[in-house]
Amino acid sequence: MTQERPKDPLHGITLAMILEQLVAHVGWAEMGRVIPIRCFTHDPSLKSSLTFLRKTPWARAKVESFYLDRLDEIGSAASRSEDGGSSV
Repeated sequence: MTQERPKDPLHGITLAMILEQLVAHVGWAEMGRVIPIRCFTHDPSLKSSLTFLRKTPWARAKVESFYLDRLDEIGSAASRSEDGGSSV
């Protein structure tokens, strides 16, 4: 019997992983511009942002949506870095 892949694109991805990838690819400034919450605009850190997002469902939903919107960009950047950045 074959197993179906989960329909949830965030299945198996932690909030910390999402935040780390977004910070690496778009940066705190862009995140604060798109999602104007204080933990992104005033002295941002992973720890403070994770604390806030875990306690605030509406903010977490915005971050997850932003991540899903950028998933193709993040995935293609990750695959370029894995193959050494060569475009052969």
